[in-house]
Amino acid sequence: MAIKDKQALAAKKFVKEWSGKGYEKGETQRFWLSLLHNVFGIDDPTMVMRFELPVKTFTKDKGADFIDAYITTTKVLIEQKGSHVNLADKEKQSDGMMLTPYQQALRYLTGLPTSMAPRWIVTCNFKEFRIHDMEHPNLEPQIVLLEDLEKEYYRLEFLVNDEAEARKKEFEVSIKAGEIVGILYEKILAQYRDPDNVESQKSLNKLCVRLVFCLYAEDAGIFGRKDMFHDYLKQFPANQMRRALIDLFEVLNTPMDKRDPYMDESLAQFPYANGGLFGGDSIEIPQFTEELKDLLLEKASYDFDWSEISPTIFGAVFESTLNPETRRAGGMHYTSIENIHKVIDPLFLDDLKEELASIKAIKAFKDRKAKAVAFQDKIAGLKFFDPACGSGNFLTETYTSLRRLENDAIRIIYGGDRVMGAIADPIKVSINQFYGIEINDFACSVAQTALWIAESQMMQETDTIVGYDLDPLPLKTYTNIHEGNALRMDWSEVVAPDELDYIMGNPPFIGYSMQTAEQKKDMLDLMLDAKGKPFRLAGKIDYVSGWYYKASQMIAGRPIRIALVSTNSITQGEQVEGLWKDLYGMFDIHIDFAYRTFRWDSEASNMAHVHCVIIGFSSYPNSKPRIIYDGNNAIVARNINCYLIDADDVFIGSNNKPVSQGVEEMINGNKAADGGFLIFDKDVADEIEKADPVAFKYVKPFIGAREFINGEPRYCLWLKNASPADIRSSSVIKERVAGVQAFREASPKAATVKSAEFPTLFQQIRQPDTNFILIPRVSSEGRKYIPIGFLSPDHIVSDAIQFIPDATLFHFGVLTSSVHMAWTRVVCGRLKSDYRYSNDIVYNNFPWPVPSDAQKGKIEQAAQAILDARALYPESSLADLYDEVAMPPELRKAHRANDAAVLEAYGFPQDATESEIVARLFKMYQELTSKE
Repeated sequence: MAIKDKQALAAKKFVKEWSGKGYEKGETQRFWLSLLHNVFGIDDPTMVMRFELPVKTFTKDKGADFIDAYITTTKVLIEQKGSHVNLADKEKQSDGMMLTPYQQALRYLTGLPTSMAPRWIVTCNFKEFRIHDMEHPNLEPQIVLLEDLEKEYYRLEFLVNDEAEARKKEFEVSIKAGEIVGILYEKILAQYRDPDNVESQKSLNKLCVRLVFCLYAEDAGIFGRKDMFHDYLKQFPANQMRRALIDLFEVLNTPMDKRDPYMDESLAQFPYANGGLFGGDSIEIPQFTEELKDLLLEKASYDFDWSEISPTIFGAVFESTLNPETRRAGGMHYTSIENIHKVIDPLFLDDLKEELASIKAIKAFKDRKAKAVAFQDKIAGLKFFDPACGSGNFLTETYTSLRRLENDAIRIIYGGDRVMGAIADPIKVSINQFYGIEINDFACSVAQTALWIAESQMMQETDTIVGYDLDPLPLKTYTNIHEGNALRMDWSEVVAPDELDYIMGNPPFIGYSMQTAEQKKDMLDLMLDAKGKPFRLAGKIDYVSGWYYKASQMIAGRPIRIALVSTNSITQGEQVEGLWKDLYGMFDIHIDFAYRTFRWDSEASNMAHVHCVIIGFSSYPNSKPRIIYDGNNAIVARNINCYLIDADDVFIGSNNKPVSQGVEEMINGNKAADGGFLIFDKDVADEIEKADPVAFKYVKPFIGAREFINGEPRYCLWLKNASPADIRSSSVIKERVAGVQAFREASPKAATVKSAEFPTLFQQIRQPDTNFILIPRVSSEGRKYIPIGFLSPDHIVSDAIQFIPDATLFHFGVLTSSVHMAWTRVVCGRLKSDYRYSNDIVYNNFPWPVPSDAQKGKIEQAAQAILDARALYPESSLADLYDEVAMPPELRKAHRANDAAVLEAYGFPQDATESEIVARLFKMYQELTSKE
């Protein structure tokens, strides 16, 4: 008897046992334990269920209320009533309030820890179950009657279906499968006569894809019985395995009516696979060894169950058998299922789930069925495109998610009835709704195979609904994954724009400084403005920008919505203007939702950690609210600009002077270009002091970002205005100057070679001759404030810092304030995730306040208090003082007072949030620049 038939029979017995019963106090526990054990197969439900769970609520001054039952694994809160209670009626509570059982359950939420917040609330009276989905708390509950449980038991599967555990198991199995493929790949590669030959490697890629499908097909029952592939190959000695595989692949590619009628039965038993997987050009298959045969038949086949892999995850780890250098050159990163859903859920899946939930809540079966049929037709008509699809994980997970929705619709359509005998195919959603472009041929093959496997798995889930087995073979011919360079292809030839609904994906992460000459050409040829000229900064923006351009071009004036993953650099610094200003002007796009910077983890074995954003955008009117996802917060925004904040659309470009009037200029530090001969550590400085007093006269403290923040002393030979006599008489100076000259003469840069004429000097000298404020160019994002400070001109500044000569306490107070830091965090560039401060983007565009004398005095007083608080800890570095844990209370209080004084000078509310501050600064910036 099939599992689904056994479960229906168990549900029938359960209904018979509990019909007419329903004493709340005496039978609740037995009712629920029996349901979970007998109907849903939980071996020991007492391990996952808690009864009479005490919870402290606002309704009692002393003691506790008690939750009737709680399922810990799936976070289901159960409010149980006796059979005489109508679940829609209100009952009087101990405090006199009149509440329904559901409202009573809601009271308990205030006393539960966040980790136990229920995903579902179920009210029950032994005759019916009312199911409240807390993802959609405003919808009417679904109702399952006890008398209908034989047909509708599947609607209670959420009680035991722990999605997190299922995903964890899928992940572990898929990672193991990837490891097996990796071993197979290496062992087979070693058997080729010329392993480095490109055609041989392509053959190996195709061979691995075919082997993986066969391994999956025999375990999933697609071939007809388990271990069929294993048993076929086992009969051959190792030296005949090659021939056996060639014969098998030919058979799998041959329709039943075209096969040799005298074929050996061991081959004839295999079905026709089709789909293009086993056809096309012949592939090179090497000879097998005994070791390789054992690896394939035992480790890969007999000892491992491929039916439990997740095609989404496995596609990524399967592709990881490629050479790591190849992956890095292509900028490919592999995506976890959770991160895929950060893209597809707000793009379309949340809306579809909401629509299906409202259909489930329709009480009349006839109306519910009609809506479900229309919903199934709707999702079967959608088309999805990933123009950088890699191993197809976005397409595969989207297909799987869509099919799960369809299966829910099919349950409604068939009303839980078991279909007697085969009917027309109930499945309408097809892998042919999914399109992709991928530059790597192996990844294309993996993507196709992953979708075939996903199709098979989801078909098995449909089997359990309709009550008979659907045959996944022959595979549907699938040619929607196109191999090529997406930035040079016409996307409309892959999928017609007028038929397309969604574009999504995770394009390559390649910074402009890491791009090859070919990739730079891609960008310059593609990123053309309305006049046909390359964007002004086309050569200085990340490679992913090309996908934003192509996508914007494709959707112009069409109701297509897009969501792409990107490195966060395209929403920071100079790249914002470089990319977005022209896209907005040319294609009239707007941002619909965005995830602010977060760490993007991969499923690949060599985990790639990148700081990313997700941007959902379109050019068609959209009535949905715009949402900014920031950590665990979802913020409804009036407008989302390209810095991913709720503010007007502003493009802050490079500026060579401050936009605010009367603001001191910020200058970059000195550039040595010395090959390490003019700059040295304290030990060397001490040696020079002892060995060469003449040279030591010219040793000065050398200050860069690291030296300033971490208190690590370094020194330099500062020979500006040095006496020629001293230079000639000092062996240390002569030796080091000669080293500088040799280093510069050998440089490939013309400017550096030219500076070899002046080897005693830094290549670029911009040293202040008065006291100055310095700001590090790069500092940690972990600090609330970038450490800045005052120094004297005796400190030689490196080009790792910037400085403001003749700066005052007022300048210091404003620059070290929360207002300036809010601005910096949004508009600065980043090095990894660290702040990359610049004068032309951050400082020059910063709108300064125009305070009254009293307000200015407050800022100066608060700024001095910050310096005084630092001075209390002379042994501590700025890194110590500005560590969020170690920061002294005196310093923290001084900064708070300074923040308050600066907010007052701007006229901003004292409780203004960071996003509100930035929005106001953007308005000030617009006013300042519009005057210009």
